[in-house]
Amino acid sequence: MQTLFSPDSLKNPAMAASEKILRSCVHCGFCTATCPTYLLLGDELDSPRGRIYLIKDMFENGRPATREVVQHVDRCLSCLSCMTTCPSGVHYMHLVDHARSHIEKTYQRDWSDRLLRWVLASVLPYPARFRWALRAAALARPFASLVKTLPAIGPRLAAMLELAPQALPDQNRLDQKSPIQSLPVAAEKRGRVAVLQGCAQPVLNPGINEAAMRLLARMGVEIVDVKGQGCCGALVHHMGREDQAHAQAKASIDAFMVEIDKGGLDAIVITASGCGTTVKDYGFMFRDDPAYADKAQKIASLAKDITEVVTQFGLPPTKETPDLVVAYHSACSMQHGQQIRDEPKKLLKQAGFVLRDVPEGHICCGSAGTYNLLQPEIAGRLRARKVGNIMKMRPEVVATGNLGCMTQIGKGITDEGQTLPVLHSVELLDWATGGPVPASLVPLLQSKSHHSA
Repeated sequence: MQTLFSPDSLKNPAMAASEKILRSCVHCGFCTATCPTYLLLGDELDSPRGRIYLIKDMFENGRPATREVVQHVDRCLSCLSCMTTCPSGVHYMHLVDHARSHIEKTYQRDWSDRLLRWVLASVLPYPARFRWALRAAALARPFASLVKTLPAIGPRLAAMLELAPQALPDQNRLDQKSPIQSLPVAAEKRGRVAVLQGCAQPVLNPGINEAAMRLLARMGVEIVDVKGQGCCGALVHHMGREDQAHAQAKASIDAFMVEIDKGGLDAIVITASGCGTTVKDYGFMFRDDPAYADKAQKIASLAKDITEVVTQFGLPPTKETPDLVVAYHSACSMQHGQQIRDEPKKLLKQAGFVLRDVPEGHICCGSAGTYNLLQPEIAGRLRARKVGNIMKMRPEVVATGNLGCMTQIGKGITDEGQTLPVLHSVELLDWATGGPVPASLVPLLQSKSHHSA
C-alpha cells in the first residue's frame, strides 16, 4: 500500500512502525473472509481492510480520531484472525493498538462510554476491587432487565450484570498467601518456573492456576512465588490506555526480573492466553524505552503458555479417566495471537479424552477482553453462533485455554437452557494425571457412573 506520511510525522517511532505495517498491506481482502464483524455486519469498514484504510487516512493526515473511525475500531475484537489469514504478514495487532491509543488521546467519548471504560480500567486489573464489584453485581443481577432500559449506558451495564457469576470462590481460599507452599516436592528438579497469577482469573477461578501448579510439580518443575506481580496490562492496553498498561507491565517486569536475577527462570508460565499474547509482545511494547527494552524482551522470551511448557517437559503418566467427549475451543489469543494450535489438542488426546474440533473454530466467541462488556450486541451474536457450533459436536465437556472464553461460552450455554461443563484445558490435564476431579465435572461423572451401573 502506498503511503504519503510527512517526514516529520515519521520521526515519531510509533508512527514509523505503523507506516511500515500499512505499506505491507496489498489490499487483497483475504482478511475479510475470516473477520467476525464483517461476517456479521457485512460492512467493509468493519473488516480489517476497511479499518486499515480508516487508520491510514487518520495517521497520514495527522488528524484526531473521528466518530466514524472510533465506531469501526471499537467494533474490532482484536481476535487477530486476519493475521493468520493474511498472506502478506500485515501486523494488524500493532496497528490497531496504536490506533486505539491515538483515539484515547484525541477523541472525546460521550459520558456513558467514558464512565464505563473508567470503571473497567479501575476495577478489573485489581483483584480486591474486582471481588467487591462482583459481590455488588450479584446483588444487582435480578434487576438486569430493568437496568437495560436505562438510556445510553443501560445495555452495557446489563451485560456486565449478566456475565457476573452468581457465587465466588471461598474468601479464605483466595486470601491464602501461596498454594505453592503446599505442593509436593519432586525428587528430581527438571526446571524452575514462575506462574503469572493474573488479576481477574484468581478472583473468578483460582482453580486454574492451582491445577497448573499441581501439574507442573508432578512433572518435577520447581515453581517460585514471585512477589509484586500484578496485572500484565493486557486489559487496559486493548482499551487504548497506553500509560496505564505500560505502568502495569513495568511492575510485573520488575517483579519477574528480581527472581531471574536471584535464581534464573526457565519459563514464565501463563494460563490465560489473552495475557500470554500481551506478555509475549512486551519486547515490542518497550522497544524504544532504554530502561526497559532489554528487560521486556527477556520477559517476553520466557513467557510460555502452560501447554507449551507441558509439551516441553512431557505430560506425566495418566490415570484411568472416563472417555469424556471434549469439544476444544481454541481461544483467538491462543491460535491467532500466539499461533498455538496443536499442543493443547495433542495433550488432551494423550490424556485419554475424546477430542472434537468445533466448526468455525477460527471465529471468535465474542469475549475478547472487555469486548463483551463494551459491545454486548455483537458479542452476544458471536456467542450464540459459537455455542450453536459447539452443541453440534454433542460434547460432554468444553475445554479452552482462556478464562474470558470460559465465561462467555458458559453464559451462552446457560442462555440455551443447557448444562455443559466449561473447563480450562489444564484442569482436565491435572485431573487426568492424578489431580482432583474438577467440581463442575462431579455431576456428570456421577450421572455416567449411575447409567453404567
